Amino acid sequence: MNATRRPIRGLGEIALRVENLDEMQHFYTHVIGLDLLRRFPQSAFFHIAEGVAGHTQILALFDRTTENEYPGLDPARTTIDHIAFGIGLEDYAAEKARLEGLGLAVRTSEHAWVQWRSLYVTDPEGNTVELVCFDPAIEQ
Repeated sequence: MNATRRPIRGLGEIALRVENLDEMQHFYTHVIGLDLLRRFPQSAFFHIAEGVAGHTQILALFDRTTENEYPGLDPARTTIDHIAFGIGLEDYAAEKARLEGLGLAVRTSEHAWVQWRSLYVTDPEGNTVELVCFDPAIEQ
């Protein structure tokens, strides 16, 4: 076991690339019983549980029939869009620096509608991994 402290505090989200967004939204709402948080034209977000430091655990569905926004992601190989882990806002800058220090290309994003700040990296198999935190300073 690695004794070095890591900032991962829990699951942030599970994000799937789907063929039929409307059908999958219906399934996760009416069969599984998740509450829809927000629907966009090419994605849907569902509440799973309370998460880490204000970041809600979610299931995200992304329409795989639209243009791929992640460089290096081969949508023909996987239905996973990305895996997200919750971190504390206080760890955000240090984690960005640590990941860059390891030679990884770090992409950043702010998701204003939920006040999330994200770091994205790609694992050796080409999967996108997100480290995400709630940031109340982001304006909705």
